[in-house]
Amino acid sequence: MNILLLGANGQVGHELLEPLRDLGEVTAATRDGRLVGGDACLRVDLADAESLRHALTQSNAQVIVNAAAYTAVDQAEDEPDQADAINHRALAIIGEWAARYAARVVHYSTDYVFDGKSEQPWREDDASAPLGVYGRSKLDGENALRASGAEHLILRTAWVYAARGKNFLRTMLRLAGERDELRVVNDQIGAPTPAHWIAEYTVAMLERMVQKPEQEREAAFGTYHLTASMRCSWFEFAEAIFEEAKAAGLLDRVPRVLPIATSEYPTPARRPAFSVLDNAKLARIFDLHMRPWREGLKEVIGQVASARSSGEIS
Repeated sequence: MNILLLGANGQVGHELLEPLRDLGEVTAATRDGRLVGGDACLRVDLADAESLRHALTQSNAQVIVNAAAYTAVDQAEDEPDQADAINHRALAIIGEWAARYAARVVHYSTDYVFDGKSEQPWREDDASAPLGVYGRSKLDGENALRASGAEHLILRTAWVYAARGKNFLRTMLRLAGERDELRVVNDQIGAPTPAHWIAEYTVAMLERMVQKPEQEREAAFGTYHLTASMRCSWFEFAEAIFEEAKAAGLLDRVPRVLPIATSEYPTPARRPAFSVLDNAKLARIFDLHMRPWREGLKEVIGQVASARSSGEIS
């Protein structure tokens, strides 16, 4: 099986690279043509239609895993065309190519397709109503892929973090060494989800898809929610990060964390207040059950501690 992995140096893409190699021949692609460790790979700019088409043809992909995205939520408000090119128009190209050559597409989307006004976990068929440019571009990308006719898995996730890269956990650990007190939003609710879990469950879905009878396999394509179970606020997540980091020896001291309202921390883009996604469809169709977010946090803190002790990350 030929697999094209787009965005191979991102949080999820980096975690996907090795597990996908158990399924077939992987062609990794990044915007600068380099992987995290510096090794060369295919160079692809999703904002450049010709670059993307060339990569699709060159890879001769049977499965396209799109872990690339424009994720600068606030910056997107000032760069709507760039966000749309990467999150929307590129998906139309990927879907069109995949439909033409009978390839399958795995694509990652986001809780930002919802307005966050529910009090119940969002299901896949709930009405979407993005609050800003980023969410609209991701929703348009979903719809473009669906309209292409390509067989696909759209996996919506949220609050993604990892031991590497730019994310909330890494920011909190850095700020813990710089400040005695932090103010963190306490009225946005979600489920922090480790990138390596997303990779693990994606590969499990692909493996189980192959094992299904043809009729069941065709019915299993579509949209799924894939996040850790349970829920917390950003404030509660920050407190848990410091607790686990202190226990792992990553912090000598823990800063005081103060809960604040979203209104006290204004940003250019509006965030959904309630980002908890319902994983029941994933369990029903694939018999895959997401674990509580605290388990994922322990694992990622362990990865950070191991990487620091070996000098891989600072």
